[in-house]
Amino acid sequence: MQPDPELEEFATRLFDLARTGQTDRLRAYVEAGVPANLSNDSGDTLLMLAAYHGHPETVRALTALGADPGRANDRGQTPLSGAVFKKEPEVIRALLSAGADPDEGTPSAREAARIFGQDEYLNWFNHQPDSL
Repeated sequence: MQPDPELEEFATRLFDLARTGQTDRLRAYVEAGVPANLSNDSGDTLLMLAAYHGHPETVRALTALGADPGRANDRGQTPLSGAVFKKEPEVIRALLSAGADPDEGTPSAREAARIFGQDEYLNWFNHQPDSL
């Protein structure tokens, strides 16, 4: 079966909305029926792209609409480990508040924080989200 070029173009636009943090537009599409856990050919979800590119508002919106904060991409990376790698504290807080587990993924967010000497993030991982 041949891929539909119009559908591929639409999906590409959605992933670009996540990358660029266009929260309101992306929220409208998800509320209209686009899967909150839509992923690309690398397994990167809308949430992964928003987290990796540093958009906490988009992360909060997507998780509120059902995006899985623990879903790993094809390389085993989670949105939380990506946010640690990119040193995005507000995204990390949003993901932890949404229930992201710092021990999921390869490497896990906890392992990434240790590797990069991010003691502040390690402290966050050991406390409840309400205390962040």
